[in-house]
Amino acid sequence: MIQNEKIRPAKVIGPLGEPLTIDSLPPPNTTRWVVRRKAEVVAAVNGGLLSVDEVCQRYNLTVEEFAGWQRAIDRSGMPGLRVTRIQHYRTLYERQQKY
Repeated sequence: MIQNEKIRPAKVIGPLGEPLTIDSLPPPNTTRWVVRRKAEVVAAVNGGLLSVDEVCQRYNLTVEEFAGWQRAIDRSGMPGLRVTRIQHYRTLYERQQKY
């Protein structure tokens, strides 16, 4: 019997234009999340390399935390992932929503 398994790409294009594979993603024990690493994980999910559940399990993230990374990239690109600028981008986005 043939099982319907999701066919996943071997690689996807990363945030900086480089090819990403599962092996080139940040290691599962990553504790220091810089902008590039966050963006790579979001690109992996967006490209179908991993699912949201797999990412959350692999990196010990909550779905809300990962969704926040996705929203930040959608709204402000990679600079939106900078922890030191979260409030700035949040305020900017809220002002844009008013007009």
